[in-house]
Amino acid sequence: MTTIIAVSVLASFLIAAAIGPALIRYLKKMHFGQKILSYVPEHAGKQNTPTMGGFMFIISITIVTIAVNLVMGGVSVQSFTVLVLSLCYGVIGFIDDSTKIRKAENEGLTSGQKFALQLVLAVIFLSVLHMGGYLMPSLYIPFAGVSLDIPWLIYVVIAAFIMVGCNNAVNLTDGLDGLAAGVTLPVAVYFIVIGAISGNLPVVVFASALAGGLAAFLIFNFNPAKVFMGDTGSLFLGGAVAGLAFACDQPLILVLVGLIYVIETLSDILQVEYYKATKKPVLDENGNPVRDAKGNIKMQGKRIFKKAPIHHHFQLCGWGEKKIVLVFAGITVLMCILAYFGVAPRYL
Repeated sequence: MTTIIAVSVLASFLIAAAIGPALIRYLKKMHFGQKILSYVPEHAGKQNTPTMGGFMFIISITIVTIAVNLVMGGVSVQSFTVLVLSLCYGVIGFIDDSTKIRKAENEGLTSGQKFALQLVLAVIFLSVLHMGGYLMPSLYIPFAGVSLDIPWLIYVVIAAFIMVGCNNAVNLTDGLDGLAAGVTLPVAVYFIVIGAISGNLPVVVFASALAGGLAAFLIFNFNPAKVFMGDTGSLFLGGAVAGLAFACDQPLILVLVGLIYVIETLSDILQVEYYKATKKPVLDENGNPVRDAKGNIKMQGKRIFKKAPIHHHFQLCGWGEKKIVLVFAGITVLMCILAYFGVAPRYL
């Protein structure tokens, strides 16, 4: 098992690191640059930084996962389904990135289009694992050591929304140089450990390839980033994390190991909803509503954070990008350690 982990991590790292420079040159040549939202003027200097760099680790993870499985005697259902799920989510991200580049703006697929595609993929993934006998309709409760049996149809609905939520949460976390990759790396290590102690070799192989690919990507993505992963990479990662959780039959553990993803998402939701709830007309000095060029009354609401998601809030509080990434990654490491003690008794 140790040899398989070492080979998978090292091979994925070397492949991603080797193709990194050539991929960045190609992205620059094709003018695949990131367009920065006016909402985030502090990132204006990153305008046109090459995006879709997620292909760096997507390629390495795919090659290593398939190659190691073949060497071990054939690609397992678990490895194949988690890989295909991640790749399909990556395709959604690629379509989104391509649309943004074509339109020369930071708006790609609509949220409705993304949600529909993600939901369909989640249901297919869960159904394949269930039909293969790798996933039962029960939720394991960490620390409590018990599983709750749930009717399959109800389980699918709950599980699919967990997967879609995780996918979008990872995507939302990808807002600073090295943040999504830096937070996801310890999550990958967590699944390596859990896969090893539970004897789940397919999970070990995929998680090891994921860890190696992300470590190499951070060479090019850590601040100041030479390349961004784009939605191509972040949606792939979201699929990988969610897929590993269900392949281990541990969906609820995502709340702990993915705490940063959860906080990023909640901060965005709270900001939007609080702004809507407190929105009032903007008044001039005479107390009359101010109207825009189209004659519509301007509205203004209050905010909980200086800016959301929360990594932008800390930026405006004076934190540097490197500090935010290291703190968020450190919190994830601690949560992964805690999650280990909540799950390990199930296998030891």
